[in-house]
Amino acid sequence: MIERYSRKEMSDKWTLQAKYQAWLDVEVSAVKAWNKLGLIPDNDCKNIADNAKFDIDRINEIEKTTKHDVIAFLTSVADSLGEESRWVHYAMTSSDTIDTAVALQMRDSMKLIIEDVKILMESIKVRANEHKMTLMVGRSHGIHGEPITFGLVLAIWYDEIKRHLENLEYTLKVISVGKISGAMGNFAHAPIEFEELVCEDLELSPAPVSNQVIQRDRYAKLMSDLALLASSCEKIAVAVRHYQRTEVYEAEEFFSKGQKGSSAMPHKRNPVLTENITGLCRVIRSYATPAMENVALWHERDISHSSVERFILPDGFITTDFMLNRLNTVIKNLVIYPENMMRNLNLTGGLVFSQRVLLELPKKDVSREDAYKFVQRNAMRVWEDLQQGKSALNEKGESLYLQHLLSDKELRSKLGEDEIRDCFDYSYYTKNVDKIFNRVFK
Repeated sequence: MIERYSRKEMSDKWTLQAKYQAWLDVEVSAVKAWNKLGLIPDNDCKNIADNAKFDIDRINEIEKTTKHDVIAFLTSVADSLGEESRWVHYAMTSSDTIDTAVALQMRDSMKLIIEDVKILMESIKVRANEHKMTLMVGRSHGIHGEPITFGLVLAIWYDEIKRHLENLEYTLKVISVGKISGAMGNFAHAPIEFEELVCEDLELSPAPVSNQVIQRDRYAKLMSDLALLASSCEKIAVAVRHYQRTEVYEAEEFFSKGQKGSSAMPHKRNPVLTENITGLCRVIRSYATPAMENVALWHERDISHSSVERFILPDGFITTDFMLNRLNTVIKNLVIYPENMMRNLNLTGGLVFSQRVLLELPKKDVSREDAYKFVQRNAMRVWEDLQQGKSALNEKGESLYLQHLLSDKELRSKLGEDEIRDCFDYSYYTKNVDKIFNRVFK
């Protein structure tokens, strides 16, 4: 079982302290690279690696004058060093530092998201196996269709989230890219080996080619993947909200002792967590559009992307992390009501078996058109009976639909009583569940 870390671990990656530390990590790696290439003396390299630090208050103070955050940062770092400070940021441009540092933050944050997703998948898998054969009604257009199991619903959720996991793992590679190619990306002032050494030290891949920035299609893919993941998570949340509706009541969020649902109505037990998840997923999806609009920068770069990313990257990761943990809590503690699922399955008086009957008639040389007519006319009679308040089951436990089919003389000339009764067997609908589970959870 994967152990969960504190959500603070994610938010800590996007503090000012974390940002400037990532900048410093890049700058120190650059100094080490220049040292390996023979430019910076060993003693200067060691002094910088051992002593370089920054002060956030000092950076803020300097930036009031410079109006340039990287210059303010570098000045603060220089304050902590001696003459060797001349080597810090040598032959680099601001985006070399910023984009490579952001890659570190995105990489480490994505690893946490991937762990979140794995934990969620494990919780879904456990509940799926628990309810593999728990019968319920399948719905299309919100209307009862045919019998399924709740395990199959969960298996679909698992399989869908698994696809997102695969996308995220690929995107982790896409965003784990550094760039130390200089102001226009032409390596005019530093050899390509310099970038390769820096990226190797930071455990990043060097961008094969860059201009002044890492290309923002990488960021757009990241935010699009988070948006797609959020869409599937909202799908799960909306399903739970439906199951918790009073007239459905097939499942509900865990309601803890002392919890309150309404200030006015003490009886209320509301799906507040999944409603919250729904809202969070809307927010996460909203970040995809500005990320895509950031792809088109002027020529070798402008900074229209910068203000956007200061919002969407920390907020996107932190919100997704929170949402996934909340959804995992919902799934792990979801209260399931198999008896209510069966009650709803019987609600329409056996109509869920209509296709089963339909498929038996062509075996008796009945045309599909006639078969559909036989089956539908009896189904319509059931709807009329239900509208008039008749019970879906008689005292023998026989459904309205079975009763009408057995009394249809024209139909009975094609199907015997036992053949009709055999169509009302729930096990017919679960016979391949194990095979489906083997495909999903192999």
